[in-house]
Amino acid sequence: MGEKQFGIDNSMLTQYANEIKSLVDNGVQVAIVIGGGNIFRGLQASEGGMDRVQGDYMGMLATVINSMALQAVLEDLGVFTRLQSAIKMEAICEPFIRRRAVRHLEKGRVVIFGAGTGNPYFTTDTAASLRAVEIEADVILKGTRVDGIYSADPEIDKNATRFSKISFNEVYSKDLKVMDMTAFTLCQENKLPIIVFDMNKKGNLSKIIKGEHLGTLVHV
Repeated sequence: MGEKQFGIDNSMLTQYANEIKSLVDNGVQVAIVIGGGNIFRGLQASEGGMDRVQGDYMGMLATVINSMALQAVLEDLGVFTRLQSAIKMEAICEPFIRRRAVRHLEKGRVVIFGAGTGNPYFTTDTAASLRAVEIEADVILKGTRVDGIYSADPEIDKNATRFSKISFNEVYSKDLKVMDMTAFTLCQENKLPIIVFDMNKKGNLSKIIKGEHLGTLVHV
């Protein structure tokens, strides 16, 4: 959304695309999962009385809209992409096929995974964790509005302290909110590290790939 109250901020989209392009230019294989909260949130819809399953499917479609927008900007920058959806939409994207996704990555294409897991009751975090495990990713980079994991919400508690590194077990014991429990447990069970960082600060993505200690590393 950027500075908008709703929808897609083109300047924000371009910034993200340039960040991603910098990784591709350095030979990094990149797969992306995007949420859809700037367009529609299924959980909020269900709280307002809408059927939860219907709301979740609408949220999945919102992620495809965001994915298509990012794909368009990336390709304008000369980055080859493939959009794969967990819900079949042959006219606009490929169905998710693991082997095909891996092959695209090997060829240097950015793969964008849309429509979550294709199932209601699962968040975008779970979709990201599941796809990362399936393609045998080295790490999940979770871009947020804050620069890591804190002892409390830094936007509310001024005394909150940031962790530079924390284990999965410590996150559980301290009851910290990194991602939903299904997604987090999936990462832990598959020994998949997570780096939580501020995606809105220009250059952060490249710095992480180059080994700079930004954000918070969640490790086994």
